Amino acid sequence: MTGHGSLADGEVWDPFGTLRRTLWIGGGQWAGKSTVARLLAVQYGVTAYHYDYHDARGHNDRRIARRVGLGEPAAAPDPDKAWVDTTPEEMADETLAGFPERFRWALDDLRALVSGHPIIAEGWGLRPELVAPIIDSPRRMIVMVPTPEFREQQVRELPRASSVSHRVSDPARAQANRLARDRLVAEDAVRKARQLGIHVLTVDGSRDAAAIAEIVADHFGAYLPERDRKP
Repeated sequence: MTGHGSLADGEVWDPFGTLRRTLWIGGGQWAGKSTVARLLAVQYGVTAYHYDYHDARGHNDRRIARRVGLGEPAAAPDPDKAWVDTTPEEMADETLAGFPERFRWALDDLRALVSGHPIIAEGWGLRPELVAPIIDSPRRMIVMVPTPEFREQQVRELPRASSVSHRVSDPARAQANRLARDRLVAEDAVRKARQLGIHVLTVDGSRDAAAIAEIVADHFGAYLPERDRKP
């Protein structure tokens, strides 16, 4: 078995056809991906898979096992080392290096879902270069990224975005490092998406979530069912 559950080159293990029908929303943190996926799930009667939620909770045992397998301590890294004493560039490199393994865990989750309709999978770990080999058209994916101004607005208004959730010795520096890392990771997603012909949607806050969801629905139009109900 090779690649992301592949049985052979170009063939992906997909026992219930879930991956074949999945629609993907990747991109940067704080672009509104989760909100858009929830709106589309309600409007079209499809299932939304939230990568961040499952990666933080359902995959934790796998994350611990991976650290042990690499000869690292089972406990999570010291928060100061992770958020204060590491540069944003190092943080971004580490995050990007870990995405392929975490993507395989997400694929396992998606394979377990059974639906007659598409699954809308959203999250920053759903990277263009990882999704591209398993989709039949670039239109099955869209990459959403916030402008710097909209990212700052989200940080001001969203409690979960306003600070690092871990106890650290220098919260201000940890938050600055986090935001710089997020920007670098988002920029990488944009570069990869454009190289692969995947559409990039820049979110600047001038349109509300419902309007952004309409744009994404139009992009996915060929694959979405009839609306379950009007918004």
